[in-house]
Formats: sequence, C-alpha cells, structure tokens
Amino acid sequence: MTKVKTTFFCQNCGAQYAKWQGQCNSCKEWNTIAEEIIQKQEKTAWKSETSTSSKAPKPLRINEIDSAQEIRMDTTDAELNRVLGGGIVPGSLILLGGEPGIGKSTLLLQISLKLPYKTLYVSGEESQKQIKMRAERITPSGDNCYILTETKTQNIFKQIEAIQPEIVIIDSIQTLHTDYIESTPGSISQIRETTAELIKFAKETNIPVILIGHITKDGNIAGPKILEHMVDTVLQFEGDRNHVYRILRSLKNRFGSTAEIGIYEMLGNGLREVSNPSEILISHKNEELSGTAIASTLEGMRPLMIEIQALVSTAVYGTPQRSTTGYNAKRLNMILAVLEKRAGFRLGAKDVFLNITGGISVDDPAIDLAVVAAILSSNEDIAVNKDFCFAGEVGLSGEIRPVNRVDQRIQEAEKLGFSTIFVSKYNKIALKKTGIKIRLVAKIEDVVSELFG
Repeated sequence: MTKVKTTFFCQNCGAQYAKWQGQCNSCKEWNTIAEEIIQKQEKTAWKSETSTSSKAPKPLRINEIDSAQEIRMDTTDAELNRVLGGGIVPGSLILLGGEPGIGKSTLLLQISLKLPYKTLYVSGEESQKQIKMRAERITPSGDNCYILTETKTQNIFKQIEAIQPEIVIIDSIQTLHTDYIESTPGSISQIRETTAELIKFAKETNIPVILIGHITKDGNIAGPKILEHMVDTVLQFEGDRNHVYRILRSLKNRFGSTAEIGIYEMLGNGLREVSNPSEILISHKNEELSGTAIASTLEGMRPLMIEIQALVSTAVYGTPQRSTTGYNAKRLNMILAVLEKRAGFRLGAKDVFLNITGGISVDDPAIDLAVVAAILSSNEDIAVNKDFCFAGEVGLSGEIRPVNRVDQRIQEAEKLGFSTIFVSKYNKIALKKTGIKIRLVAKIEDVVSELFG
C-alpha cells in the first residue's frame, strides 16, 4: 500500500502548510488550519478522446488570432443575459453564490426548464422527486432538461458522455467529491480538485458549466478564494428573505461588464423578471403625503427611481434618535448638520427616521438631494409634488454638487412620467430636447425656496 499523504489547509483562504499552526500567515485568521488527506492517483478524471499530443495548442501572433465575436447562448432570461453580458459563452465556467433559501436553485432550475438547449441538472442536495415537485410548481414543460442526483465526478462525467448535454448545471460544488482525493466533500482540496476537473472538461468540450456555491456567515463564497479565481464569472444572488425582490449582480466577468444588475420578484411559481424596477420601488398613491421624495439613482449601469421616506418628530427622550434603513447613518448625520448650519433648520432636538422603500440599500451620493427634500417635507409637513424628482449630491458648504451620468437619470425620469427633475447647476447636460423640465439648483436654499417658498 502507498503511504497516506496529508497536508494542512486554511479553511478560510485555502493557503497550504506542511504542518499545523495556530494562525494562518496569509489571512491572519486563527484556528482555521485543518489536516486533509491528499493521496492522489496519477490518472485524471476527465480525459477527452480528442485531446492528444498532436493537437496541443501552438503559439500564434496576436494579429493571426481570429477576433470574431464569440457566439453566446441565449438563456431566455433577459435579466441573466444582461448580467452575463449578452448570454452564456460556450466553454465558460459560471459560479453563482448566495445565502441559503434565497432562490439560487430555483433560478437555475427555472432557466434550465426553459432553455432551448439540452441541459443536465446535477443535484447533490435534493432527490429527483424533490426537484420534480419544484419543477411542476415553476413550469409544467421542460423536455430538454435531464435531472441527475450524483456527487461523484467520475459518475457525472460518464452520464455526460452518454447524454451529450449542451449545458451542465452543478448544485452545488460543495457536495461534489472525486475518487482521486480522499478528503471529505466540501473540504478545500475537494473543492479545488473537482473545480479543476470541471474546468478541464468545459474548456476541452466547449460546454458551459454553471456551479452553485454556498456562502459563509461573512457573506463570502465558501471554499478557498482560488475558487473564484479559477472560474470565468462570479455571480451573487442577493436579497432579504423577508422581501420578495432579489438582485443578481456580477462580481467578476471575463466576458462582460461587472456593473450590470438583474432584478427578480420571488413568487409562488418561481422568479419573475422585473424589467422596470422603478415601478416597484415607487409606491403608487393618489393623495400627496409629506416626508416622501423621489431620487434618481444608478445601480451599476442601470438608472432607477427610488422613493425616500423621512419622518421628523419632536424627541421624546433626551437624546434625539437617528435611524436609517437602506442609507448610510453617518451620511444622514452629515446632511442634518448641513441643514442646521447652512439652511437654518433646527433639527438638533428632533428625531429623524429615514427609509428607502423596497428593502434595497443605496450608496449613490446622488440621492442626497432627495433625502434633504424628504426631511424638510416632513419637518414642514408640506408634501413634495409627486411629479418632482431629484439627482444631486450635497456638499458640506450646502452646495449641490454634480453627479455622473446625469443624462441617463433625466431620460429615466422622463420615461416614467415625471414633470420636473432637480439637478446641480454645475452639471454638464448634453440632452438638447427633453419633455421634462430641468431645474438647475446651486445651493440648498434654492431647493427650499422652489419647494416650500
């Protein structure tokens, strides 16, 4: 018998050590180094019939390489296509991460049932009957989708050779194991080895592989960080399980932009694509209420209109409360100080509560002006016209600073039927003819006089 070989891996970052030690030198975490068996056979898991030494790649001058546009595979899902940059690139490896119960498996099963390509859905977590029950709830048809419940990569590759699918989906990478590594499934060495086998398979056969990855309590994808470096695309599926909306964003994409996002609504029969997210983020009401204002923001490359709600009331206790949902609390304190110092509003002895509707969080400084309008509207108990919207950053001296890509914000506001948008006087606007009135403001005092004067 050959001697069993072991080594030590950091369970947090994947660094390898010859012996155990208390702290990882790479990520500085304590008690994350564990021993794993790495007795490895010399044969490989995936061996293509066409991969011979005669077909080894040869170096080419960069001018000789064909620069034709890569043909992408349409997923029939407009939101996923947008995030991927136009569709799935053949031979690519895509990693989808997200919290438990957020809808990763539902999203990929829903897409695999609608794909016009022969798809093999490999599940290591659910039985075929469980997947069938979920598939019937999502959509009754799915002739091109094959379901396989297996965790051993050698058996998966045998079924792939028999079925000859055009797309392979693995749910999830943490459940897979290979015979050539003797450690347990989900360990650092197993994740690294099984992912390497899938990469070799995808690149040699030109068949795309989509992996589902678990995440840790810190919100990072479980396993070594090298897993994210090995794949071509890393997608993150985000959202609060208490809200119905989910956001799909790209953290890494070798074939497209990482600035795009996709928005879904979780329903009883699966996930619905939200083509116009501004409509779901703005409440539709007949009467005008004080304390609300509409902001024009950007999520990646996508303009959104969001509703800011504010409540200003007299402080009951000695120390006024400052509470925010979806907005930076420190930035709220800064805006309140600017209103106190520059505009003369006495808000130091009042409670201020701020909320962004829809359960989303926004870091865009361009919503500062809408925050100011909502706070002052609640303080004065005068409603802001529901046809007004705002896009401007507030400076410490009370000036309204310009924001980036203001033309896109204006076009989105016009498309949704707003009559007036307030922007900084210092913004360079390239639009010549618009159906929306553009109000240029330089200071907070200008906004106050326009709204409440």
